[in-house]
Amino acid sequence: MKRIGILSDTHGFFNSALESFFADCDEIWHAGDWGPGVDEKLEKLKPIRGVYGNIDGQPIRKKYPEYLNFEIEGVKVFIIHIGGYPKYYSPSFRNIIKDYKPDLVICGHSHILRIMKDPINNWLLINPGACGNHGFQKVNTAVRLVFEDGKMTNLEVWEQKRA
Repeated sequence: MKRIGILSDTHGFFNSALESFFADCDEIWHAGDWGPGVDEKLEKLKPIRGVYGNIDGQPIRKKYPEYLNFEIEGVKVFIIHIGGYPKYYSPSFRNIIKDYKPDLVICGHSHILRIMKDPINNWLLINPGACGNHGFQKVNTAVRLVFEDGKMTNLEVWEQKRA
């Protein structure tokens, strides 16, 4: 069993309230647009997996790839920053994903929390929304869930009104 915390679009801001939300997690996954310094703060908390986003400079791009494809506890995971959502996937995502058959797709970029099943591709799509102080969102969000025996359970959403 693995408990995973998922966030995106921090844009250089790390909300310390996330420390308690991620305290019981085994790993934290970041879906891009880190901004400066967030990677270092997260690395002090837990092991990190992540991808770079469109605002990230060379330090993050050297450290994290454009996308990740891996398996955890029997669940195939694909993470990319700009993905979209069913019927509105980005062209670059559609080109990349055709070589993979994930159970879970995680993306960021939109700053909109979305958790939905893709009825055509049969994967769960999670966009954890945004956790930074940059963007139009009025509420910052993150996600936590459990992976075990090929299943995803106990999905929880963290929300905090943006200051």
